[in-house]
Amino acid sequence: MKTFQLEGALRTDLGKKAVKAIRRDNGIPAVLYGSQPVALPYEGTLNAGDKLVELGNGKGLIVTDFIVTNEAVRGLIYTPEVFLVELTIKDNKKVMAMVKDIQFHPVTDAILHIDFQEIFADKTIVIEVPVALTGHSEGVKAGGKLSLEMRKLKVKALYKDIPEKLTIDITNLGLGKTIQVGALSFDNLELVNAKNAVVCAVKLTRAARGAQAAAAANK
Repeated sequence: MKTFQLEGALRTDLGKKAVKAIRRDNGIPAVLYGSQPVALPYEGTLNAGDKLVELGNGKGLIVTDFIVTNEAVRGLIYTPEVFLVELTIKDNKKVMAMVKDIQFHPVTDAILHIDFQEIFADKTIVIEVPVALTGHSEGVKAGGKLSLEMRKLKVKALYKDIPEKLTIDITNLGLGKTIQVGALSFDNLELVNAKNAVVCAVKLTRAARGAQAAAAANK
C-alpha cells in the first residue's frame, strides 16, 4: 500500500476559541490515538503535547493533539486511493498511522477534525481497500450490465501485506450472477465484510431478457 507523508504541529490550547482560530488560519485540529494501552499509573515519560486518557481497568491510552493544514491533507483525503500515513508531529514523534475518522461540516463539507490511529508493523489493522475489476465477463458479452456494488472492502492484515487495490477477475461471471465476499480470497488478508455481501453483479437488461425469451421460444 502507498504511504503518504504528513507533517503536523503540536496543539497545546484545546479550548473552543483556539479551535476557531485554527480553522480561520486554514488549519485542521487532529488527534493521534496510540493503539497500545498502557498501565496506569503510567511510569513512562510523555512527550510534549501527549496526554493520557483513562480506559478503565487500570489502563490508559496516550493521545496527542496536533494541527495539520488543509493543503497538507488534500492529497490524502480527496482521492479514491487509500494510504497509510508517515506522520511527523514536530517536537513530539514520528509514527506510522492510518486515518480513523474525518468530520466534515454538514453544509460546506469543510474538514473540521481528523482522527489518526497509530499502527505497528507486527500488529494487524482493519482498513478499507479499493476494489478493481478485471476481465470481460460472459454476462456482459451476453447483453447484461456490470454493476460494482462495493467499491471498497474491509481487510484485516499486517500493513506490509495490504495491497493498493483488490483485483477481482470477472471473466467467468455470467448473466444474472453475482460475486459475494465469501467467494473471494487474497493472500495474507482476511476480509471483514459479511460473507453474503454482493461485491459485483451482471444484471439482466431489457435487451438481455428479450434475447433469453427469444432463445427459449426457438428451442
